[in-house]
Amino acid sequence: MCLAIPGRIKSIEASNEGSMRMGKVDIGGIVKEVNLQLVLEAAVNDYVLIHVGVAISIVDEAEAERSLAFLEQMNELDEFYNSQSGGESSGEEEEINKKIKEIISKMNS
Repeated sequence: MCLAIPGRIKSIEASNEGSMRMGKVDIGGIVKEVNLQLVLEAAVNDYVLIHVGVAISIVDEAEAERSLAFLEQMNELDEFYNSQSGGESSGEEEEINKKIKEIISKMNS
């Protein structure tokens, strides 16, 4: 099952022309680099829903905490916590980021 997991934005990297807006997001104590291109209005300390390394929407803190508590209760986060290797992107995340860059490039042409 594919899940969107909530996390809190800790920092946002400045967006350079032609590059993706990225940020460091705390997901239940694990900090991951996440693509923020779909939530341009998101700011540091905002909570976002993350799916395969891409923030897909902003959520409020209470909703994020409820979601994380529910996922932990259902043991759905065990695989996530056990598979982390220092914030490196998976091949699937890298492929999605590549596709998003291509789409944005076409939109700017």
